[in-house]
This record gives sequence, C-alpha cells and structure tokens, in this order.
Amino acid sequence: MKSLLWCLIIAAPLWAQRDFLTANEVDQIREAQEPNERLKLYAKFAKERVELVQSLVNKEKPGRSLMIHDTLEAYSKVLDAIDDVTDDALLRKLEVKLGLDVVAATEKQMLPVLEKIQNSRPKDLARYDFALQQAIETTQDSLAASQEDLERRSQSLEAREEKQKKEMQQTSGPGNGDKSDDDKKPDSTQPPKRKAPTLKRPGEQ
Repeated sequence: MKSLLWCLIIAAPLWAQRDFLTANEVDQIREAQEPNERLKLYAKFAKERVELVQSLVNKEKPGRSLMIHDTLEAYSKVLDAIDDVTDDALLRKLEVKLGLDVVAATEKQMLPVLEKIQNSRPKDLARYDFALQQAIETTQDSLAASQEDLERRSQSLEAREEKQKKEMQQTSGPGNGDKSDDDKKPDSTQPPKRKAPTLKRPGEQ
C-alpha cells in the first residue's frame, strides 16, 4: 500500500493537467468491458485516493496542500465516472446491481473519512477546502444515486434522453439549416418559430 500511495503522490500534480486516472488505471478500465467490473475498479480507485488524502493530512510535508487538492479533484472525477458508467449501462439495459453494491459500500466508508478531515480543520485547509467540500457533496450525491431504485433511475434517464432528443430535433431539425427566402424574411410580430413553446414564460405571446 505504501508503494501505491507514493506512486499516487508522484502522479497527483499531473492529474489536473492531464487526466484523473493513471496510465495503469486507464489500462485496467479498458480491459474491463463489463459495467459491473468497471464500477468495482472505479470504487477501488476512489478509495485509494481517499486513503492518499488521509495519509497526506496526517503528515506535515512541504507542498502537501497541492497534492491533497489535486487528489480530491481526481477523486470527484472518479465518482463522476461511476455515475456515467451506471447511466450508460442502464440506458443499454445492462445489469449493474453487483457493481453498485460495491460502490455504495465503498462510498459509505469514504464519506465519514472526508467529513472527519474537514471537521479536524487542518492548518492548510483553506488551500483545498473547496475541493474537499466538492468531494463530500459528490460522494453524498453518488451514494444516493447508487442506492436509488434502478427501475426508477432507468425511467428517469429514458425520460431525460427523450426530452433531449426532442430539443435537438426542434433546434437542429429540417428548415433550420438552409432556409428558403420566405423563411429568411424577418417577422417583428412573431417570435422565432424554431423556439419550443415550452420555453416561453407564462403570458408571453
């Protein structure tokens, strides 16, 4: 574990500039094509980052605040990736319960650790306080999503996808590209026809 932590410490400043995963982690994700396996991997990566933050907080080390900040940001992005993988799998009607059970169990362990760090008020907290607060809120949101009824979540995702498709059709459908001369004539008495009626405020003509 110590060797892993030091590898993460070395890589931490680079995450903000490149990506939130190490090259080895990217390879592992690519090899794990099944959603449940990917979710388990992401949960593992998230836990390792929290352990790294905890280790850094417990040690007085020059420059640690930057490493803590970058690691917290990477952690939040890992959780975002978990939610993206889950949503994509649900839209494709794939099973993700086993992976989400692991994610939820891991997030339940990580949340109190992050809250304890915040409550302990480290002397350099101001330098990564926002990133820490974001990490806590992201964990809370992701945990709630992981524990949500999958059927309800799937229905919500499908409704959102359908709404987005309709909005795309209204804004980029036929007639909005090469317009005829009549379409190009300005009409000061009417709002643009391509605007969806649902976007009008109450009482607007």
